[in-house]
Amino acid sequence: MLLSAVLPALILIYYIYRRDTVKEPTGQLVKGFGLGMISGLVAGVLEGVIAVVGLVTYEPQSFLSALNTAFVGAALPEELVKLAMLCLLVRHNRWFDEWMDGVVYAVSIGMGFAAIENIGYVMSEGEQWMHIALMRGITAVPAHFAFAVIMGFFFSLVRIGGRHTRRDRVMVLAGPVLAHGAYDGILMAADTVPTGISAVFSLLFIGLLIWLVRICRRYIRTLRAFDTMPR
Repeated sequence: MLLSAVLPALILIYYIYRRDTVKEPTGQLVKGFGLGMISGLVAGVLEGVIAVVGLVTYEPQSFLSALNTAFVGAALPEELVKLAMLCLLVRHNRWFDEWMDGVVYAVSIGMGFAAIENIGYVMSEGEQWMHIALMRGITAVPAHFAFAVIMGFFFSLVRIGGRHTRRDRVMVLAGPVLAHGAYDGILMAADTVPTGISAVFSLLFIGLLIWLVRICRRYIRTLRAFDTMPR
């Protein structure tokens, strides 16, 4: 059960590690993974506080409340904590000196977050744990990978310097929050509409996954190109 929850995250860390032109120290990736797991616990506390003060409900009964829960109750606190961990990880990090490094470190954190989240879901599902592990392994974990790539892309543009705008600084957090909120929002909103309309949300969900794959490939390709340019 534990392996099924963690393995997809480890595979995606290895994938991004292989895409990096100048490999980051393994110890730094392990540290990032650990910080990501911690971020999952911290985000859980924040989400609990948000729910207690009445900003969201985790059993939304309408389309708008579902979107509110997705963005305010999940995407914003989770991506904010992951960004804080990313800043902590690269602070005084002498190996953070290539364009791809932002994505590599963001993914290590994002996959730590996805792993601890997966462990919670898989361990709580009893006899259905294999089904949950499989479904999350091909949807939720890759989605967190995509959110991390988006965050890391704009983080590198800002931190490495020379190629960023005010929009890029905003998108360090806004980018992953919008993608994450859309992902959760589609899933949550589908449960608040009639069955016939929910089929439309299924198509939207598939479209979002395809878009996330394309944007990740484009961002990774762009940063790799920057790293091969003469300085």
